[in-house]
Amino acid sequence: MIVDWLINLLLLSVGLLGNAWLWPAYVNRLYSLPVPSERLDRFRILHDVAMFVVPILLLGSLVQIRFSHPEGTLAAGIVLANAGWWTLPWALSLVGFGGLILTITTRLLRAQPPGYELATREVVDVEQELGYRPQGEGPHQRMLKVPGNQVFTFERNEKKFSFPNLHKDLNELTILHLSDLHFIGTLDRSYFEMVCERAASWNPDLIVFTGDLLDRQELISWLPGTLGKLRAALGCYYILGNHDWHLNCGPIRQQLLELGWKDCAGRVQEVNYHKGKIQIGGDERPWMGKAPEFDTSDENAFKLLLSHTPDNFSWAQQQGVDLMLSGHNHGGQVVLPIIGPLYSPSRYGVRYAGGEFYSSPTTMHVSRGVSGKHPLRINCRPEITLIHLIKSTESIENIETERESKAVLVPVN
Repeated sequence: MIVDWLINLLLLSVGLLGNAWLWPAYVNRLYSLPVPSERLDRFRILHDVAMFVVPILLLGSLVQIRFSHPEGTLAAGIVLANAGWWTLPWALSLVGFGGLILTITTRLLRAQPPGYELATREVVDVEQELGYRPQGEGPHQRMLKVPGNQVFTFERNEKKFSFPNLHKDLNELTILHLSDLHFIGTLDRSYFEMVCERAASWNPDLIVFTGDLLDRQELISWLPGTLGKLRAALGCYYILGNHDWHLNCGPIRQQLLELGWKDCAGRVQEVNYHKGKIQIGGDERPWMGKAPEFDTSDENAFKLLLSHTPDNFSWAQQQGVDLMLSGHNHGGQVVLPIIGPLYSPSRYGVRYAGGEFYSSPTTMHVSRGVSGKHPLRINCRPEITLIHLIKSTESIENIETERESKAVLVPVN
């Protein structure tokens, strides 16, 4: 009797976990589409209903089975062997549970790119340093009260990436990677001014921003005191993202131009440093513009791609891109123990929520971003990153062999 109830409880737990994984996977792919969010919101109702209704159906099916078979039969066997109204919710939930297990397993086994090193990591508590909470008057204020919310802190880290084909004159070159500022007003301007101040203190050689700058058009007035304060010897380069796409991008680009930032959207900007050369391409697809055209015949040029979404990773590989910098997914914003993130607006789900990835010949860094439309961060601090380019002493062949030996399957959610 007790064993039977325990098995039923275990089966219900599997179903609930699977359902809780399946519908976020659906929403992730839904919001990767180049469709205005107001339209996509109409299709999100399937997620909202299923997350509430399916658990009731799962529990109801087990109760019905229990009362129909008082002799005590394994509920799992009856669910799988007898067609009934419960068949569809259980089938979907079991598919979701399979996806969850596969994702957890592959994430835990995935090796870091050979040559990658997290050099330094510092947490900056903006509220403590300012002496007050930098809270504005924007939307979603209730989220700021969630226990454990890390939205008023950010991580300032340095990461090293090795490239065997990097020109020797580019060795130790530093790139400041910023992404997803999301000026919406919930965090006030002083927060972003401190982020930019701490970023500028690195004195990087090159600065890039990979999209989602504004959620409110009038907050373009914040740019001079934030990105406008940043300078780099080799220049500042940017692309815009899907949240900017919802606004009037013309004035945004004009303001950034006046502040000294160079637009890489759909084009390639060339940077020369001594005898080293960097081609910086910008990709705002699928929301705006076209793909940049790299000079693939120039094997000595280091190819750097700025792509708001990491979904363009496979395209970057085809173009022979050396380093791709992205954002968009915010690391998932809420990262659960063991399970990891659930929500990531990508056609690959949470596969590229944040972190470092490699698939020959491209290394990709996906920033967790500085902020977001929804001010909620649990176990997933915002970040700014200083990237060090390192000339590897190993041959390309040895690097490839090592990376292939550590390759694993990628998560499917």
